Formats: sequence, structure tokens, C-alpha cells
Amino acid sequence: MPFDYDLDFEGIDFRKQPEKYRVGRGEQGVLLVEPYKSEILPHWRFKTPQIAEKSSQRIYDLFLRYQQENDFVGMDMARKFLQMGYTRARRYANYPGGKKYNHDHTIKERRLDNEKAKSAALFEVKWKLVREDEEYLKMKREHQDKFG
Repeated sequence: MPFDYDLDFEGIDFRKQPEKYRVGRGEQGVLLVEPYKSEILPHWRFKTPQIAEKSSQRIYDLFLRYQQENDFVGMDMARKFLQMGYTRARRYANYPGGKKYNHDHTIKERRLDNEKAKSAALFEVKWKLVREDEEYLKMKREHQDKFG
């Protein structure tokens, strides 16, 4: 079942109502689902490799905490933030300022920023750990089977 953008995200506490959560594709809903957005977003940074290392580790630690609490929605949201750390850092690594398109909608020339590429690689390591975690995959299947 696809991610439902028509939900009243401001009125739903997904910790209390996990049945309303849909995994969706990739990073869908990463900045909508509460209380997880408020718990994870303050730690999400990738400006330098040092910052990205601390950030990705903190988000991974939250993933592990949610796992201990048997909180699939929290685990999936941590996965989304790690994935977003990778994708955004890669965009900034390839395009200064993170802007891929010119004003005329043509694609800008790529210029590699090694610092941002290192930041992306740090997030990628944690993202792979999470998305391949056996308990996460089991809980994801169960959630989708039960709620769509």
C-alpha cells in the first residue's frame, strides 16, 4: 500500500497509532511522521564527515532503541533519515549548494565535493546496516501484512 499523504499528520501520534503508518517508497513521509520526526531530525546533519559520523551514529542508536522497544515505525523512520542523509549528502557532493538544475531547468555540471562524498559514505554504511537488519525486515513484513 502506498504512503498516504492525505492523513492528518499534525493530529496523529504514530507511536500510539502505528496502524496508520505506511512504509511507502524510499524517504516518503520522512518529515511528516510524528513524534519520530521531532526525535530524529535534530540529529540529522551532514555538513562535514565529522558531523555526519556523529549524526549517522546517533540516528543508528535511535534505530536500535526503537528496535529494543519493538517500535517498527520508529525503526523505519530512522532508516528513512539515514537514507536521506546519504541521498542529500550525495546531491551536495555532486552539485555545489545542492542544486542540480539551472534556472532554465538544464542539469548543472557535476563537481565533486570530497567532504560531502565522505559524509554520504558514512550515512550509507549505517543505512545498509539498518535496511539489511533481519529483525527490521521481519517487523517490516509483519507491519505490511497487518496494516498494508
